Amino acid sequence: MDTRIAGVDALELLDSRGNPTVAARVNLRDGSWGEALVPSGASTGLHEALELRDGDPNRYLGKGVRKAVSHIREEIAERLIGLTAEDQPALDHVLIELDGTPNKSRLGANAILAVSLAAAKAVAAARGWSLFRSLGGEQAVTLPVPMLNILNGGAHTGWQTTDAQEFMIMPLGAPTFSEAMQWGVEIYHALRAVLKRKGFAVLVGDEGGYAPALKANVEAVEVILEAVEQAGYRAGEQVGLALDPAASEFYSEGTYRLRREGKVLDSGGMVEYWADWIRQYPIVSLEDGLAQDDWEGWKAMTRELGDQIQLVGDDLLVTDPTRVRIAIDGRACNALLVKVNQIGTLSEAVEAVQLCQEVGWATVASHRSGETEDSTIADLCVGLSIPQIKAGAPARSDRVAKYNRLLWIEHELGSAAKYAGKAALRQPWPRRTN
Repeated sequence: MDTRIAGVDALELLDSRGNPTVAARVNLRDGSWGEALVPSGASTGLHEALELRDGDPNRYLGKGVRKAVSHIREEIAERLIGLTAEDQPALDHVLIELDGTPNKSRLGANAILAVSLAAAKAVAAARGWSLFRSLGGEQAVTLPVPMLNILNGGAHTGWQTTDAQEFMIMPLGAPTFSEAMQWGVEIYHALRAVLKRKGFAVLVGDEGGYAPALKANVEAVEVILEAVEQAGYRAGEQVGLALDPAASEFYSEGTYRLRREGKVLDSGGMVEYWADWIRQYPIVSLEDGLAQDDWEGWKAMTRELGDQIQLVGDDLLVTDPTRVRIAIDGRACNALLVKVNQIGTLSEAVEAVQLCQEVGWATVASHRSGETEDSTIADLCVGLSIPQIKAGAPARSDRVAKYNRLLWIEHELGSAAKYAGKAALRQPWPRRTN
């Protein structure tokens, strides 16, 4: 096995929204190779590493990535050829130093990440292992709970559905990952029937979830609960609900504006709004319930709700170890959403995950709304012992690719496979209420 890098190449490909994205290939001297494609978000945090776009209005509406591709083919390739890919932290450090900016804006985080992930895949191939095994060794046996985004809203539907962006189901009570997927698919199809019966259109949003023109935010929860029951499952016992409001998208100048309800709330009012939902419904996870820089609001929300549900930082933390440390010290949330393209290298994402695991926080691996057929995050979940995964609805190949990869991993592990189930949550579940 010779893991020294023999060549690096890149290409401009397309993501699930028809926008250009970066693909990279790393070839090793022993003939092994790895390829990776980088996803893109619609509601992106201010503190994310920079996704480099060309800005040429005459080509792909300015969204081309030829600059990032050329950086890989020229500057990055020249620097990496001859280095070993087996030491991932050292390789990623070279990439970070080569870029030389705090947010990877010179070479582009999309260029850097594509190479970082492709190198990890090449090393796994050289070892003759699956990526999850290469990352986690023999201890990598736990399959995550899927967070299935079955109803889309917010920026993912052009604000035609709800203010909140994602309404998800979590089959926590299933005995295996494959059965969890079965439950999720049955509920997804039941939701379609519920929406049709109520006269709603059943078109889907960016992440494969239905996007009906609902009159109120809470109506999304109610139609999902009806679908869970219609599919033959028990919400609050077998299936939990998870929300991603993406509150930064409706936050401005210190206030949260809920268009669907004509409400304008401050941080305290927004926390009470979610607390009221949690009292009424079997919600087990709330992601980005407040805006990305509303640190005091997050701390107050964690004090009030943190012992009841999972409070996930996405835009707040952007998979950045520095921001994760600040949040841990300030007790600003209790879970991390892991999006490797937010930070730009595999090593930095691993560091963020390990920081959370050391203090008992939950972690959730996540796709982006602009996705590809690349299923790397499925292997990351198992390899890094991340017990939850967000990969959208069980529809559209760019989403289903992640779930299908996990089904293959479960099959590969055989009797050694374990499903995270209820243990994926740090809070007691089912939650007991008076």
